[in-house]
Formats: sequence, structure tokens, C-alpha cells
Amino acid sequence: MDIKIHYCHPGYAPSALKTFLIAFSENVSFDEVKFKVVDEAGNVAFKGVAKKRCHCDYTGEFLFKGDFTSVESSGQYRITLDDFDVQSHWFAVSDDWLKREAKANIKSFYFQRSGVALPEKFAGPWKRPVAHWDDAIKFHPTMNRAGTWNASGGWYDAGDYGKYIVNGGVSVATLMLACELRKKSKYVGYTAFKESFEQPVSLLDEIRFELEFFLRMQDDDGGVFFKVTPYRWDGFVTPSESDVMQKRFVLGKSTSSTLNFAGALAQAHHVYADVDSEFAAECLFASIRAYLWAEKNQDVDWPHNTEGSGGYGDSDLGDDFFWARAMLYRELRNMESIADVNVSGMLERLESQIPVDMDTFLPTYGLNWRLTQNLAWFALSTMDCKWKERARMAFKYTADEILHLQKEDPYGLSIRKFIWGSNGDIANHALTLFLAYEWFEDSKYRDAAMEQIEFIYGKNPVDVSFVTGSAWSSPKFPHHRISHSDGVVEPVPGLVVGGINEDRQDNHRKPRYLGDARGMSYADEQSSFASNEVAINWSAPLTAALLLSL
Repeated sequence: MDIKIHYCHPGYAPSALKTFLIAFSENVSFDEVKFKVVDEAGNVAFKGVAKKRCHCDYTGEFLFKGDFTSVESSGQYRITLDDFDVQSHWFAVSDDWLKREAKANIKSFYFQRSGVALPEKFAGPWKRPVAHWDDAIKFHPTMNRAGTWNASGGWYDAGDYGKYIVNGGVSVATLMLACELRKKSKYVGYTAFKESFEQPVSLLDEIRFELEFFLRMQDDDGGVFFKVTPYRWDGFVTPSESDVMQKRFVLGKSTSSTLNFAGALAQAHHVYADVDSEFAAECLFASIRAYLWAEKNQDVDWPHNTEGSGGYGDSDLGDDFFWARAMLYRELRNMESIADVNVSGMLERLESQIPVDMDTFLPTYGLNWRLTQNLAWFALSTMDCKWKERARMAFKYTADEILHLQKEDPYGLSIRKFIWGSNGDIANHALTLFLAYEWFEDSKYRDAAMEQIEFIYGKNPVDVSFVTGSAWSSPKFPHHRISHSDGVVEPVPGLVVGGINEDRQDNHRKPRYLGDARGMSYADEQSSFASNEVAINWSAPLTAALLLSL
């Protein structure tokens, strides 16, 4: 019979709940398991009893739950089981691990930068020369458009070298949400904004790097190109090798990419107004131009060519219109004019459409690139308007539904299926709970959010802390071209891998999943793109949630 202890591998915050699970591979007759929490000196900090909880249908385990919340003194600890020769690794009780992980996750976006050199001073062993300038690349042959375009900068989207507006939009907007709510955080950078990425990290600086790429992706007519893509998928080569081996192209101009741009750039005006008013104004004007284009071009399809990059196709853009409208309304309602735009006329249209959007697109448990309305509800929740109370209550109702789902799940999850990027879903649900805590100050929301974060950091059936470099159990072989081509043994740190994925779309690559059960569908292998790839839209909500936890 196998016995495992599932716990948060980096540690627990001193003031937080501290729970763990004991998993038996077979059913047992007893209802309690005695345990101790021992410090580094061998002293027993806590004695307790883990109670039998349930059978987990998606793992086949029989679970007991233990609690040692009363251990609040900072230090290193481990859990031992009295009647079994089983113990955990050492973990911390400290706020330091949350701060460390917030910092590492922000830094992971720096490691995803394209078109610039990463010097050793800032990148350490993961330094690399400049590659993928993308400053004079052609349009994809399917666009039937001559000339070249400057699409330099921006973040690589995931484990590949593509750069996307749609997925980049929801990612950068999620990070800006955290910036709005944590202006005074040293990690955000409002009080110490710098033009280069230095320590302590500046999230605002990193976001701006992506936003400047966004600005370059806007066409002369206000529409926004969809993505930068190689002609074919790159192998596991360095960015420099990729640059030499094949050409890159601008591909597509769509309503979805234009609305992502409009929503993100309107929010950027709000976030950067007190930091760089000139840049903030540039963002707002670009957002307005994009929205006006989208109003006139409401069904321009996404580019269906996915030979060298991801699709990110979306057939329903109503939520994206809602996002753009709400963010623009928040910024324009106190303005009389901007450039050549009739603000009053635009405000009238926005004000008449937003109530319809609110009735049509209720908040979801979490954000994703296909469902973006939570960003609109966030905008309404953070301005002095007639919809503010309704918007905040909508988040509260959604958070209460998440709580209900968590109570029913053996691991305290609110998801009901492990899909591609399940860790992104889990992090987004945690972020929604933190928003409810932010506005209603009920500790049950914060506790529930932390429980979901702890799942990502090790308290899960596969005993993996799903962020590279975060613990002894972290992924060593993520599906990430940079990490597998840079000659450094350890992968780039701070990257969130997709996690458990019961659909196993990469079975033809024959990864060695950890078990046949749905909840064991993870493999720490380069070939497992379905469970072990990284992506900025999974890192963004976890980064935001960590910042709100501090």
C-alpha cells in the first residue's frame, strides 16, 4: 500500500490556514491518522490527528485531512506520520516564500522577452544574445499584402517563439489588474519606476515592454494585427538559431485582436497615468482608434493558419466588446475631448451598450483568453459609477459559487475537469476569490484562494510544485524551447506549467504519465506539451494572485 503526504512544498504563510492531505492507495479501516510537525532542531511543534475525508474518484486515493494552523513561528518544518514510516520534505512557515515566488513569477516574463539581449547582470546563467528583431518582417503570404512591418519586442507567448495579441491581451490585463490593487507594492514599481529591469523587480516596467509591442502591432487604419509567427513550428532551438533557420511574418488582422488591444490599452492609460502621462495618453488614443475600427468591422475573422503558431480562435466576441467598452468608459467619462475624437458621442454609445453587456455576459469563475468579461466587471467595480455596487456583488456571487465547488472537491478545487492549462484555470479562480476578499474583507475568500494556490505549489495528487525553480519537486523538463536549448541544466525559473490534463492530447508522443487515473495526467517531460508547456496566460493570474496575497 502506498502512502503519500500532499502539502504545499515551498511552505505556508504564518497567519494562513495550514492543511495537508494523507493519501492511501487502498481503503483502510481506521478513521484517524496521528501526525507530528517537527522543526529543524527535532522539536515537536505540533501534534495532531488527520481525519478520514473521502475517496477521490479522479485519483483513486483514500484521503485524510490534517491541520496545523496553530504553527505560526517562522522556520523550517516537516510532517511525520506516527504509525507509518512516511514524512514530508522540509518546508517553510514564512511569508518569504510568497514574496520569493511573486518576484520569480514577475521575472519569468522578463525571460520571455523577444528582440532584446538578456545580459548576465539581470538574467544570470539564462543570459542570451538578441534575436528575433522582428523590426522589418513581411506579411504572411495569406494576407496578400506587400511591404514590411516593425513588430519588434513583446513576450514569447509560451513554449514557442510566437507572439500573440489575443493571449497577450488577457495576460497583460490580468497583470495590470494586480498593479491597480497593489500600487504601493515594491514589486509593482509605482514609487521606483525604472526603464531597465532591475531588482527589486518592477512589474510596471515588464508590462510596458509588452504594451510597446502592442502599439507597434496597430495598423494605420486602427485595426490590430493578430500575431507574429514563423512559417513552421520551431524545433527545440535557441531564439538565435530560430532566427537563422526560418523567416517570421505578421499574420492576420481581426476583430478579436483589435478588441483585446482596445481593452488592454485603455486599462494601460489608467495604470500609467501617474507614472508616465505621455505614454498613458498614447495608449488611450490607440485604444480609441482600435475600438472605432472594431465598431465598423465587427466580424473580421481570426487567421486560421496554425502551421507555425497557436490559433486562439474565438467565435463569440461579445465579451471582448464588453471588456473594451467598460475600460474605455472608465477612462473617458471624465474627459471632454481627446485628439480628434468626439468623446461625448462615444460615451453615449458606451453608456447605452454596457447595461446590455452586463445582462448578457455575467462574470465567470476565472478569466481566459476566450472569456474576458471579468475584466469588464473589474473596470465597473473600480470606478465611481451607478454600476459599481452591482459589479462588486456579481463578483461576490461568483466567488460564493467557487466556494461551494471547493467544498465538494477532495483537493479543494473549483474546477470539475483537468483541461489543457488546468493550472491557469485554478490560478484564475483563486484571483476571483482574492477580488471578493479585496472588496468584502471576508477571510473565507482569502483562505479558499490560498488553498487553490497551494494546489499549484505541491498539494496535489502528483506531488509537483508546478512552477519551475519553486521547490525540490518543480518541473525539470518543461515544454519550453528556451529552457531546452540554452545549455543550462535548470530550466528558466518562475514559469508555470499547464499541469494535470486528462485529455492527454500528446499521447502520440508517448509521455510517461504518472498514472492512468484522470488526476494523474501529468508528465515532467519535454514531449508533454499537453501537461508541461508554459504560457504567459497561466503565469499572469498566478502572479496577480500572489501579489494580492501579500
